[in-house]
Amino acid sequence: MKVKGKKIILTGAGSGIGRELAIQLSKKGAIVAALDINSDSLVKLENEISNISTYAVDMSNNESIDKFKEEYYKTNDSVDMIINNAGIIQPFFNVEKLEDSTINKIMNVNFFGPLRLTKIFINDLLKRKEAYIVNISSMGGFFPFPGQTIYGASKAALKLFTEGLYAELLDTKVKVMIVFPGAVNTNITKNSGIEIDSNSSYKTLSPAKAADTIIKGIEKNKFQLYIGGDSKIMHFLYNLNPKSAIKMINKQMKNLKKS
Repeated sequence: MKVKGKKIILTGAGSGIGRELAIQLSKKGAIVAALDINSDSLVKLENEISNISTYAVDMSNNESIDKFKEEYYKTNDSVDMIINNAGIIQPFFNVEKLEDSTINKIMNVNFFGPLRLTKIFINDLLKRKEAYIVNISSMGGFFPFPGQTIYGASKAALKLFTEGLYAELLDTKVKVMIVFPGAVNTNITKNSGIEIDSNSSYKTLSPAKAADTIIKGIEKNKFQLYIGGDSKIMHFLYNLNPKSAIKMINKQMKNLKKS
């Protein structure tokens, strides 16, 4: 599916991969509706690029998502694509140390938000000659990381939800893709109270490269997309020997420390 001229709803557009997606999609001629909870980030984005409208939306809140649909159709008559990119990670704590409010927020932003947005727009997508639903999961959505169990569960739920959509929409014009980024150099870890050890040799992917790969995946009608060498390698190793792969990543996690 070529993105030029397509009307695209993009969540988490204020920073990281989402910001790069907004910029690159706009440059390719897409008409982007950029959603983020951070209004200041949206203002900066709107001042920098064309073919874009911005909406302050809380993806953990159904009322906020439903209100967005009303606002969107005040200036638009259709939608061709949804990219559910917004997401948060958890503090690096084991499950028993997490507050229920934290668990609920992670599940709401990472799973129930994308579910709600997809559900209220899917009939509109089905009316188009071609359409796409793109959900950004994570390497943590198919592989367990210590201290990120709830985050992983939310992204795994998004994975299976997307694959279920693919099955349900096989006989329609709506394409579906699930994306599994590995480590990307964004500010998402600031929300988790951790930092990468400055002496660590672990390499991260740039948001620009990740966004470029996602757009190429859309244009090639991909179903599953693994982004970054770490994501591809861990997918292979986890399928080969789950226990050994988990032990290996536990050792690598020692490179992380609380800030």
